[in-house]
Amino acid sequence: MAAAVGAAIPFHRNMPAGFIPEAIAADPLRIEGKDGLSVLGRRPLNAETPAHLLDDPVTPTARHFIRNNGIAPSEIDPRTWRLRIDGLVHRPMNLSIEDLRNRFEVVTRRLTIECGGNGRAFFEPRVPGNQWSLGAVACSEWTGVRLADVLKAAGVKDNVVYTAHVGADTEASGVKGGLPLSRGVPIEKAMDPGNLIAFGMNGGPLHPMNGAPLRLVVPGWPGSCSQKWLTRIWLRDVVHDGAKMTGSSYRVPAYPIQPGENVPDGAMTIIHSMPVKSLITTPRTGLSITTRKLSVAGHAWAGDNEVAHVDVSIDFGATWRQAELQPPVNPYAWQRWSATLEFPRRGYYEIWARATDDKGASQPFAVSWNPKGYLNNSMHRISVRVS
Repeated sequence: MAAAVGAAIPFHRNMPAGFIPEAIAADPLRIEGKDGLSVLGRRPLNAETPAHLLDDPVTPTARHFIRNNGIAPSEIDPRTWRLRIDGLVHRPMNLSIEDLRNRFEVVTRRLTIECGGNGRAFFEPRVPGNQWSLGAVACSEWTGVRLADVLKAAGVKDNVVYTAHVGADTEASGVKGGLPLSRGVPIEKAMDPGNLIAFGMNGGPLHPMNGAPLRLVVPGWPGSCSQKWLTRIWLRDVVHDGAKMTGSSYRVPAYPIQPGENVPDGAMTIIHSMPVKSLITTPRTGLSITTRKLSVAGHAWAGDNEVAHVDVSIDFGATWRQAELQPPVNPYAWQRWSATLEFPRRGYYEIWARATDDKGASQPFAVSWNPKGYLNNSMHRISVRVS
């Protein structure tokens, strides 16, 4: 809330559970250090970025979406912050951020993070949850140390199956000691060198709403695996059963279903790699032009895979042409694509973008429905009027 009102709140401990400060209730929500985001929820705070504001190759901190499951901690002093590594390790560790800097190689990587529910607003029938449209995705530059290096230093025992992540945020309901989110990943994914324990973002510190002063970045998998306000990683010999790891949370049906069909929890499988996807970031949808040619561009990404090609269409998918596609600057960075289109006559057009990954998987036209509204990777389209 301090970030939302733009100042510290000296008597915040006296505020009743669920209380909304007048400065927030009276005015549109302003988030310090964020620019142009659309707020989807205030408690917990969630906000997405319109597609046309995601055109930068590196997403500015001010444009990075916010996905909170609980209430962010009010005390985020990097000088006193500690990260505990324990569980099934030979050498448990209690590390400061300075320890991380001094004991491990510090690296900077462009890494894509996407919320598992990005695109939920387009599900029909409607499903519960934050109604993300397109903007719960970003590719910033993150600075930190490799998660794998820290786990190796702690000594991973042979019987480890899963990691478990814990943050300093609290339940929005105000329940004392409750964790709003505690997810993990299989140890094989945890040892991927692309994962970071990050303390820097775009050359500066992390934004408070993006996990300051310490967070995980586990690219290619749902953003919920990238625990914010990170305080603990413990290793387990079973699949982690923390908050939002069980039931239907971050899970999809194990078999095809029809829209609206009920699926028992036992038939849901945990989401791992995110699907191939693309976004048109320029021009903005609804553009009117007086020329027949138009330059379009955007980004594409593919979970643990790489994008092989992006195709665009202006005739509702009857024909396609391949866009120019740049390789990723490093694994798990999104890839820039661009094309110059020519319209045959005046009128209304839709520009469709379809990405295909290096395993041959392509974006579908329609949403693949599931009860929780996850993994919508249907093709992005924008409208253009030529006069």
